[in-house]
Amino acid sequence: MTRPAPLTVNAHHAIPRYQQIARQLKQAISDGELLPGSRLPSGRTMAHELGVARATVENAYGDLVSQGWLERRGQAGTFVSPSVTATVRKQNVFSSQPQGAPLPFQMGLPALDAFPRALWARLMGRRLRLQTPYDLMLPQSNGESSLKQAIADYLRFSRSIECLPEQIFITAGFQAAMRLLVRALAAPGDGIWLEDPGYRYIRPVFTDAGMALHPVPVDDEGMQIGYALAHYPQARFALLTPAHQSPLGMALSLARRHQLLEWAASQQSWVIEDDYDSEFRYHGKPLPPIKSLDGPERVIYAGTFSKSMFPALRVAWLVVPQQQIGAFNRQARSLPCTVPMLIQQTIADFLQEGHFWRHLKKMRQCYSERRVWLETALQGEGFDVVPQEGGIQLVMRVKGDDRALVARARASGLAVQALSDWRMTSKGEGGILMSFTNVASLQMAQRYAKRLRQAIT
Repeated sequence: MTRPAPLTVNAHHAIPRYQQIARQLKQAISDGELLPGSRLPSGRTMAHELGVARATVENAYGDLVSQGWLERRGQAGTFVSPSVTATVRKQNVFSSQPQGAPLPFQMGLPALDAFPRALWARLMGRRLRLQTPYDLMLPQSNGESSLKQAIADYLRFSRSIECLPEQIFITAGFQAAMRLLVRALAAPGDGIWLEDPGYRYIRPVFTDAGMALHPVPVDDEGMQIGYALAHYPQARFALLTPAHQSPLGMALSLARRHQLLEWAASQQSWVIEDDYDSEFRYHGKPLPPIKSLDGPERVIYAGTFSKSMFPALRVAWLVVPQQQIGAFNRQARSLPCTVPMLIQQTIADFLQEGHFWRHLKKMRQCYSERRVWLETALQGEGFDVVPQEGGIQLVMRVKGDDRALVARARASGLAVQALSDWRMTSKGEGGILMSFTNVASLQMAQRYAKRLRQAIT
C-alpha cells in the first residue's frame, strides 16, 4: 500500500474538504509521488489520519475514479490507474485543455459557457451593496428564508408540489442532503432500495450509516417495484430518480409510482425522490413528480441547482413532510447548512425575478441541439447511441468489456464512464456514459467522437 505525501485539510477553507483531498492526490500522481498501480489507504484509514468523515474521503476517491485518476478493484481496494502515467496525464489531459476547463464528455456538468455570468455578477453585486450588519451573522441552520420561499414558489408552479417554506431544508450539495435525511429518519440496519444500475456516488452515505443496500433492477418502466416488493418488502427507504433514471434515462411509469406510494403508506416507509434534471426534457411532457401525488406524505423530495445552474454553488434542498419538520430541524442544528448567506440570497433573487425560468428555457433548446450534435457525430463513427427523452448525458452501447474500453478512453483524456461501474449486482450489456452539455459545436462533437473511436479501437 502506497501512502501519499502528508495531506492536509483546512476546515475553514472555501473549497470543500473532499475537493482539497482530491486536488492533493492528483498533484501527487502528476508529480510521480504516487505511481500507477499503487494502492491507496482505505477510506476509513485515510479519514482517521486526516480527522474527517469517511464519506469525505470516499467522495474524493469517487471523484478521482470518475476522472480516471484512480480505479476501484472491489475488496482489493483503490489504486492509482495503471493506464496513465504522470507524463501521459500532463501531455494528453492538461496540455490539450485550458486551465480548469472540463474534459471532453465530463459528466455532472451543465453547459458552463451558457450560464448568464454577467447577470449573476450584477445580482450578487447588488446583494453585497444592500447587505445589512445582520447579513454577516451565521446563516440559519436550515437555510435562508428568502431562498426557501423562492423554491416553494418555483415548485408550486413548475412541479405542482404544494409545500411551505418551513418544509424546505437547504444543504451544501446532494450528499449533505442525504446525510441530513439519514440522521433525521434512519437507524443502523434499515434497508434502502437503490436503482441498479444507479447513481454510484451516493452509496457511501448509506453504508457509513450502517444501512443495508438493496439493489433493485430497472427496465423500460424504471425501477422494478414488483421485484423490490418480492425481495425486500420490509425496507425503510427507497431512493430513485423517477423523472429521468440515472444513468439509463427512462421514466418511472405511472402504475409503478402508485405501487411505490402504496408500499410506502402500508409499511410506513420513506420514498426519496431525486429530481436531479427533470427540467431538461426535449420531447413530450414529463410525468408529474411522485411528491405531487403524495397524499400519505411519505415522499421526501430532493433537488439541486448543480445541474440547472452550476455545480460550484453546491446548493441542494429537501422538501420534507410537515410532521417531520421538527426532526429535521433538530438534526440541522448539528449538521447546519454551510452555503454562504450571499450565495443563498443571490439564488433567491435569480428565482424570484424570473431569471431561472428564462435560463431553463434557453438551456432546453441548447441541450436539445448539443445532444443531436453528439449523437450525429457518434453515429458517424459507427457507435450505437441509446435514445432518451431528456437529461444531460447519454449512453452508448458497446460490446465487450466496457471498463477496459473506458480505461483506454481516459488515458486519452476523455472523461467517459463505464456503465458496469454504476451496477451493483445486475448484469446487462456494456455501455459508455458521457455528457454532451459542453459540446459547443458539431465540429467539436466530431473531433471528440473521432478521438473516442481512435482511443478504444
